[in-house]
Amino acid sequence: MGKQIKTVGVLTSGGDAPGMNACIRAVTRAAIFNGIKVMGIYRGYEGLINGEIKEFTSESVSNTVQRGGTILKTARSKEFMTEEGLKKAYDNLQAFGIDALIVIGGNGSLTGAQRLAREFDYPVIGLPGTIDNDLYGTDSTIGYDTALNTIVDCVDKIRDTATSHDRIFFVEVMGRDAGFLAQNSAIAAGAEAAIIPEDQTDVDQLEQFISRGFRKSKNSSIVIVSESPKDGGAMYYAERVRKEYPQYDVRVTILGHLQRGGTPTAFDRILASRLGYASIEALKEGQRNVMVGIHDDEIVYVPIDRAVKKDKPIDRELINVLGVLSI
Repeated sequence: MGKQIKTVGVLTSGGDAPGMNACIRAVTRAAIFNGIKVMGIYRGYEGLINGEIKEFTSESVSNTVQRGGTILKTARSKEFMTEEGLKKAYDNLQAFGIDALIVIGGNGSLTGAQRLAREFDYPVIGLPGTIDNDLYGTDSTIGYDTALNTIVDCVDKIRDTATSHDRIFFVEVMGRDAGFLAQNSAIAAGAEAAIIPEDQTDVDQLEQFISRGFRKSKNSSIVIVSESPKDGGAMYYAERVRKEYPQYDVRVTILGHLQRGGTPTAFDRILASRLGYASIEALKEGQRNVMVGIHDDEIVYVPIDRAVKKDKPIDRELINVLGVLSI
């Protein structure tokens, strides 16, 4: 084991995800239980650079397990991307006597943690907090299950109005370059199709969906689309239907940030609690520069560079399940 860890810092970074508070709570209480001091760092890396840091006690995290968002706040930090910003962040870790840093966030946040670890040979533990579920090496990320349930709830409501009007609804969900939210919410909500980045073969996904035809008895169709900077998401597909298939009445719903909010599900609270607890266990074992994940219900340690660099594959079987069940 390396240097004795006496004080840990914890921050949340990037987009917020339901369950982050349960995770902060678990990190804080597991650390205190093990005689380790906890410093809460506000507003992510930006707050680390600006010294927005204060000691956390067990009471600091009381009554937080059920709250969405993050009590530590979050921010995107351009300055942290620079050499000077990185150095300022490290200097503050030293100034506050923080021996190791626990970062709860997604791809960009863990990439930042990795830079800090590499540049200054500093112990960092990453915890996967993102609704996108796109980190390699963990079956689920904190917030994904809650976001999925939120989407399904919204799509159920949209189905009511789609059925009343004989319409095609394109519903855009988050996920950036990963289709986990779109694919699984489509199965759960009984949607007719999901258009996802992982399925961008030469086959035109819209063409495929339309050419399968709507059963005559089907009076509504819902297509879940992953937001995508590449092709413009739901608006792009809706526009194409209006031009190429004017006989259909088309509507678009972009769910946007409501997918990030809300009370975390039991699954996310338990996952966040287990991962937060495991991050302190990892430090006690002398682990560093790993992301703590979950695989087959077991805690696993994944090197951070693998977690952020490798693409997490979507289960192709899910694509077949949706294809068959939506006919």
